Amino acid sequence: MLRRQAQRESAARTYARSLPIVPVRARGLTIEGADGRRYLDCLSGAGTLALGHNHPVVLEAIRGVLDSGAPLHVLDLATPVKDAFTTELFASLPAELAADARIQFCGPAGTDAVEAALTLVRTATGRSGMLAFTGAYHGMTAGALAVSGGATDAGGTTDVRVTRLPYPQDRRCPFGVGGAEGAELSARWTRNLLDDPKSGVPAPAGMILEPVQGEGGVHAAPDAWLRSMREITAERGIPLIADEVQTGVGRTGAFWGVDHAGVVPDVMVLSKAIGGSLPLAVIVYRAELDQWAPGAHAGTFRGNQLAMAAGTATLAYVRENGLAERARTLGAHMLAALRGLIPSHPCVADVRGRGLMIGVELADPDTGEASPDLAVAVRQACLDRGLIVELGGRHASVVRLLPPLTLTDEQASAVLDRLADALSAATRR
Repeated sequence: MLRRQAQRESAARTYARSLPIVPVRARGLTIEGADGRRYLDCLSGAGTLALGHNHPVVLEAIRGVLDSGAPLHVLDLATPVKDAFTTELFASLPAELAADARIQFCGPAGTDAVEAALTLVRTATGRSGMLAFTGAYHGMTAGALAVSGGATDAGGTTDVRVTRLPYPQDRRCPFGVGGAEGAELSARWTRNLLDDPKSGVPAPAGMILEPVQGEGGVHAAPDAWLRSMREITAERGIPLIADEVQTGVGRTGAFWGVDHAGVVPDVMVLSKAIGGSLPLAVIVYRAELDQWAPGAHAGTFRGNQLAMAAGTATLAYVRENGLAERARTLGAHMLAALRGLIPSHPCVADVRGRGLMIGVELADPDTGEASPDLAVAVRQACLDRGLIVELGGRHASVVRLLPPLTLTDEQASAVLDRLADALSAATRR
């Protein structure tokens, strides 16, 4: 099967290159390959599987729709399944937004929802420019790629309507200071750019940001900085778009990434975990922005009934079982354990994250420069030990962990042990 895949599928395939396994069964954290080997999956469908593989409540919800005789494809018509999903989703949103929100069901992927958000704010404001951030990742369609940090990496072109702002981080702070001071300088830079009539930046249609940059290397936005971005945009009549595709549904230790800072955005972009492992993407936004015409953004598969049922079950399970709080507690434990590896592993330049969204940056201990070759070796050593991880960040030198929110203490220990062993083995080689 792997040989046929290599012969038939395109050169653009990604995960299949670094993870040459053929999954045949899966449950929770564990995947079993066709060769009988078992793996601990800390990729979780790039964060899609909030409850892990084939969770019973998800399977039950899907079977319920299949057995009911309900239609599976209804475009954007109202159904009991959709109504239940929307009700559960609105119950989890920041109260101020949920009180007067509208929802648009988009195409099946997060990038479709990003495109919808961009169209929405451009229509509502009558403006075209966007504010985005270095290191961002918002998808692979033209508009989403344009507001991502690596707009030219995949052959795209930089959209001149997009102004890129510095995203705060400690290790590569563009102001050379990091921490709270670096975040404040980033906010000051943004204010000055918008208020200076000679900056060359006209009033934008919106600002789009991730509460935690996942693909960008697991950089969590400081709460104070997020609040500053909300103040800056609100004072200037600029809609704030929060891309919660990967940070949503408890991943960061709060139900939504913006909840940590108490920020209420104007638009939230949601996908991945909201579909309970099946394709689903929506945007939720303030009613005053609902100024686009019928058909302004559509998608044939925006009425995925199975995904809505699975999503309702997932959202309710995360809420009822306090899995966001669990992610916060267990994530803090895992971060502390991984930081404990730094003294004995000089190649570990940084350990960072929020909740169960964790990154381990690897660098040459002599030069401090990113070490993508070592990161590839660590990923392979993890796979050899039955642990699935992925890479991200600048130069793909950050080992990323996105385990399901149902991770147990014992499973977390196994993940940490295998990763530590892989680090040692890859460093020796």
